[in-house]
Amino acid sequence: MVTWKEFAAAEPDLADAGRSLIFQFKVGLAFLATVRRDGAPRLHPVCPVLSNDRLFVLITPRSPKRHDLLRDGRYALQSFPQPKAGSDEFFIAGKAMVVNDSAVRADILRDAAHMADASEIAFELWIDRVMHTRWEHVLTPQMQSLHKKWRAPEASGAPRT
Repeated sequence: MVTWKEFAAAEPDLADAGRSLIFQFKVGLAFLATVRRDGAPRLHPVCPVLSNDRLFVLITPRSPKRHDLLRDGRYALQSFPQPKAGSDEFFIAGKAMVVNDSAVRADILRDAAHMADASEIAFELWIDRVMHTRWEHVLTPQMQSLHKKWRAPEASGAPRT
């Protein structure tokens, strides 16, 4: 798995597309899927934060997704849909790691475009795979999706804890 910075260095055009979709409303908006204790998926909206070329989410202390990420760590993040038919989509998946470094947390809170709170738990989203979807022939019988996919190299470093 890799950081956002490493992903962006490997696939700058794909990272630019993802950044524009995640931050299309100025505030980062996406759906975060986590794995519940019973193995079922859990889906919630979140406000991702890009800080120092790394991707984070801030989760309130009582949120069920916080417990999911602390226990399991696996996540999927999907950009909010644009308000028009045939809009591009952006998806990433990997492992979320809690951030304990106070300087990094301060940077995340500073860079958050939403009303972030110091009580929230910061998780860095390490990236394993990415997919950008575009649509051709929108609203016709020939409508089809085009996918650009990327996967982190196997030899890359493991997430920091």
